Amino acid sequence: MTHPEVEKAIEDLQSGKVVLVFDAEGREEETDLTVASQFVTSDIIRTMRKDGGGLICVTVPPETKKRLGLPFLADLLWNEGSDVPVLRSLVPNDIPYDEKSAFGITINHRKTYTGITDSDRALTISKFANFAKRVESLDGETAINEFGREFRSPGHVSLLNVANPVLRSRRGHTELCTALVAMAGLTPSATICEMMDDGGRARSREDARRYANERGLVFLEGHQVVEAWKEWSE
Repeated sequence: MTHPEVEKAIEDLQSGKVVLVFDAEGREEETDLTVASQFVTSDIIRTMRKDGGGLICVTVPPETKKRLGLPFLADLLWNEGSDVPVLRSLVPNDIPYDEKSAFGITINHRKTYTGITDSDRALTISKFANFAKRVESLDGETAINEFGREFRSPGHVSLLNVANPVLRSRRGHTELCTALVAMAGLTPSATICEMMDDGGRARSREDARRYANERGLVFLEGHQVVEAWKEWSE
């Protein structure tokens, strides 16, 4: 790979470390703390909650979405809106930086209590990553039944559906961070959290980069991930 910063990010992800990813100018213009879902611990959730401050979400690999038939939340709102009109009125068809929201359902693992504590969310996320790793070996009906036995909804972990093919039609954090984890040879699910500042806005790219430098973490721009993904995919 001819992208040394991406190579270092991949090495860090393989070691369970956090990587920072800025999407792009003119898009969200946000930096997300990113880690491979299979390595999520309560300490990582605490770091994301305190140093990130945004919403902690987990990306759903395309094959997992397909095998389970997991929906986009926008589609659920539209479909259920035939019976509950207020839901259809809420469909996010005016996002200024994106054509469609990646948000899907929310889940808790059935062994959690409230689901919101650092340990509860870490359990839900790590168990989801484990499920995503083995789901391809299950037929559709078995996968759905096992998923239901292990998780419940609504919950405190938001699932984000990865647009497929990855980084083709959509280049949000959902796809950028999933691509990084996939290139690392890990279960292709990333746990991400936007970085906020103390003024209530998204943390600036420059400030996020300083945060990374001070802690010895890799900071990537979205275009670097896209370029590396194209090379890796060929």
